[in-house]
Amino acid sequence: MLPSSKEVTASGSGWQKYADAEKTFESIVPGKTTAADLKALNLDPAKNPSVARLQTWQVRDRFIPNTLVTLDDLDAGVRECVQAREACKAYEVNYVSTQTTRTGNAALDLLKMHRKTQTAGWRFNGLILVKDDVVVYALTAGQPRIQQVEEKQDYLGPVQALASKLKLDDMKDQVASLKNSFGGNKTDQSSPTPESPAMGISALKKP
Repeated sequence: MLPSSKEVTASGSGWQKYADAEKTFESIVPGKTTAADLKALNLDPAKNPSVARLQTWQVRDRFIPNTLVTLDDLDAGVRECVQAREACKAYEVNYVSTQTTRTGNAALDLLKMHRKTQTAGWRFNGLILVKDDVVVYALTAGQPRIQQVEEKQDYLGPVQALASKLKLDDMKDQVASLKNSFGGNKTDQSSPTPESPAMGISALKKP
């Protein structure tokens, strides 16, 4: 009865688990794997939405974040890619597969008194550098197992909600009362009809 959700960043890779992604990258051999091979592995940014194309300056900023890092400090494949500038292509893979489920007592969850949410899945990241249609560098990272539990307790939640509603109703009654006091019961404030001049003169005459 409790809600659940599933998040998958892309469905074009065909990976069902972290090991599948690792196996794909293990088949990539720098100096041998070609751009055509990457397409066969379904690592084409034009077809796989989990693969993004990086600009040359993005690659340089990642491997040379400050002046303390020089080209000599980099891997040979990365150095080739940075020096090749536009002749080098960089592909970044970001894949996340998680499923979130709420567990526990349905009644308490509905009243927002006690909610327990469990998130499970995995995350994979990869970087591929290609120069002259040949892979010169490949790097992987990620989280093979994601296991998170979030628990929220608020046993005074319904009481606070009821108190807020009563307070709001009381404010509405006060506003309505003020409206009736200032604008609801208008009295006739027209000035009395002045006496005619003849009546005034007659009043001044002695009997």
